[in-house]
Amino acid sequence: MHSPFYAHLSRLRFIKRWGLMRNAVEEDVAQHSWEVAVLAHALAVISRDVFGQSIDPNAVATRALFHDATEAITGDLPTPVKYSPAMRHATANLEGEVCSEMLSLLPPALLPALQGVMDHHDWPAEEARLIKSADRLAAWLKCRAELRYGNREFEQATQQVRAKIDEHMSPEVRYFLDTFGSAFELTLDSLMQGE
Repeated sequence: MHSPFYAHLSRLRFIKRWGLMRNAVEEDVAQHSWEVAVLAHALAVISRDVFGQSIDPNAVATRALFHDATEAITGDLPTPVKYSPAMRHATANLEGEVCSEMLSLLPPALLPALQGVMDHHDWPAEEARLIKSADRLAAWLKCRAELRYGNREFEQATQQVRAKIDEHMSPEVRYFLDTFGSAFELTLDSLMQGE
């Protein structure tokens, strides 16, 4: 069997995010997925090692890597479209259908392992919560970076994403922001000097 599954995933680097906005620095879905995986891993480590929760950071990171895998087919659906009341149900169904279609491309022996990381319905609730928190954090960090680059186009998005973070604030996110958040505002020289 010849399968195009991983070839589809490799094309995530061609799918631009924030497509309805002018970007100072372009971001693609592959970059975003990596960042969300790193942030989700961090939140899971904090959950386990600081707050004593029973969670596997490696499982969380793996699921986070695949959290937008269906965008290899659908492209990036902008948040104002994806979460509008009229489109929420339609986009959820579309993502589910595309996920099933992509999984059908796998050799049967690999299907159980990949279904567990791609199909959001199969995710344990606590892992899904951490991945969603990491996704919001990644969006907020992107918005903050755009503002630092002088791109005022991201002012409203920054406020909206931060409001969502605050609305769903968890001990892991609070710990991350308190411990690591301010460093994202530093220049390379400041980072290298350990400030």
